[in-house]
Amino acid sequence: MKRRIGFYEKYIKRGLDIALSLLALAAFGWLFALIALLVRINMGSPVIFRQPRPGIIDPETGRETIFDMYKFRTMTDARDKDGRLLPDSQRLPKFGRMLRASSLDELPEFINILKGDMSFIGPRPQLVRDMVFMSDRVRMRHTARPGLTGLAQVNGRNAITWEQKFEWDLKYISDVSLAKDTKIALLTFKKVFGRGKSSAETEVTDDYGDALLKAGKVSREEYEALQAKALRILEARK
Repeated sequence: MKRRIGFYEKYIKRGLDIALSLLALAAFGWLFALIALLVRINMGSPVIFRQPRPGIIDPETGRETIFDMYKFRTMTDARDKDGRLLPDSQRLPKFGRMLRASSLDELPEFINILKGDMSFIGPRPQLVRDMVFMSDRVRMRHTARPGLTGLAQVNGRNAITWEQKFEWDLKYISDVSLAKDTKIALLTFKKVFGRGKSSAETEVTDDYGDALLKAGKVSREEYEALQAKALRILEARK
C-alpha cells in the first residue's frame, strides 16, 4: 500500500512534531499535573487511559503498527448488576464530558507524538475493531502517521458520518503540506479556544463496525468474523 510522499512529509514534518511536542510538554507540565489530580479526585485511578490504536502501515509487512494511545481518563468503570461495563454513554460523567469538549483529555497524546506513534496533524487514529472493517481504499489513511487533529476533526468530528470522516482523511493524505497542516492547526485552535465544539461533535458514537451492521452493510456473520479478527490482532501484541 503506497502513495507519493512529498519533501515536507518525508523530511520536515517529523522534526516539527518533535520540537513542538517537547515545547508543549515543557509549557503545559503544570496543566498535566492539575488535570491528573482532578481526574484522580473525580474518577479514581488509573488517571491515564491507554488503548491500542492502528498506526502507520509498516512498508515491509503491509500491516498497520499497533501502538498504545494515551489520554486522560474520561469514563468511569460503572457496571450493571451482572458485573458488565455499562455502555460508553452511561459511563461518561459531566467532568469527563468537559474534558472531551475542551480536548484537554488529549494532552497526553503529546507523548505519543514525541515517541513517533503520532503526528500533530493527520488522520485521527481509530480503534483496531474499526480498522478491520475498513476497505483497502480507506486503509490508505494509515500510510500517514495518525494525528492529534486532522481535516475530519475541524469539519465535524463525531457530528459527521464515518464515510465523511474517511473522505476527509483521504483528502488530507492526497497532498500533505506545511500550508495545509498550518491551516488545520489554526482551525483546531479556533474550535478549542473560540466558539468551541457543538455537543454533537463530542457525543459517543457507534464503532464503525456497529454502524455498518445497523445500516445493513455487513451481515451478522461478517461482523462477528471481523470482530474476532480484531481480537486476534490485539492478542498477538501481548
